[in-house]
Amino acid sequence: MRMKEDAMMNGQTKPGYNLQIGIENQFILDFGLFQTPGDPLTMIPFQESCHERYDRLPSTVVADSGYGSEENYHFMDRAGIEAYVKSNRFHIEQRMHYEPDSFSQQALYYNADEDYYVCPMGQHMVRIGTSRERTESGYVAEKARYRAQRCDGCPLRCRCFRSKGNRIIEVNHRLAKYRKQAAERLTSEEGIKYRGKRCIEPEAVFGQMKYDMNYKRFRHFGMDKVKMDFAFFAIAFNIKKMCSKINKKGKGKPFGATNTAYFCLLAVLTTLETTKNGILTKKSA
Repeated sequence: MRMKEDAMMNGQTKPGYNLQIGIENQFILDFGLFQTPGDPLTMIPFQESCHERYDRLPSTVVADSGYGSEENYHFMDRAGIEAYVKSNRFHIEQRMHYEPDSFSQQALYYNADEDYYVCPMGQHMVRIGTSRERTESGYVAEKARYRAQRCDGCPLRCRCFRSKGNRIIEVNHRLAKYRKQAAERLTSEEGIKYRGKRCIEPEAVFGQMKYDMNYKRFRHFGMDKVKMDFAFFAIAFNIKKMCSKINKKGKGKPFGATNTAYFCLLAVLTTLETTKNGILTKKSA
């Protein structure tokens, strides 16, 4: 897949894995490794792995626009997950002076009761059928097709569309509904708080992993070995994070339970850091 680190500046591809992590207060709660370069198809299997690990799905999910597909929204809606997941148009629509083009599909008036759109010239665009698309995972997305009655001789045709015949639009009503729900959640007081945390939580963890700890490459090939590789790292990362929090909490206190817990965790961390090539040494015993 294509990597962010492109030394030759030519879009070269390299063997790699798509790492997904679930974060809470900068602790790694779950992780998943995938061989698909895009993020949309990783969310559902990642949530299912979380269910296998904790015997439940998360009640709230916060993610960026890379995960805002109809399939993911549908899964979270059926699972009862409160989704604070941006759509790919969220930031565009949140601009201060944003107004959709008057000839774009988003600007057309829709009559939900009689199921028709109204074009800029006032013609009714009636429904003529449904198109279906299947994703790589097998999910079927449906789009309703609407066609204008007569576009010949329309003075606005040159601005409305350039194809032959009458204008046809395709609308995914289910996705539009999910996007509206997501926008309402994300712009609420709770949603603004989650959006602020999303920039801090996972991005900070990836920054600490890659730049503070120089963990930029796996040391093994093969899914099982790579999972083992990162699992050891995630354990060490969480223990180090816990030690840091205990140390800050216990500053200025006499040697006691807090400091004892700190030194115990520090000993385990030191043991894990002596691991070479994913194999624990005898020192760990």
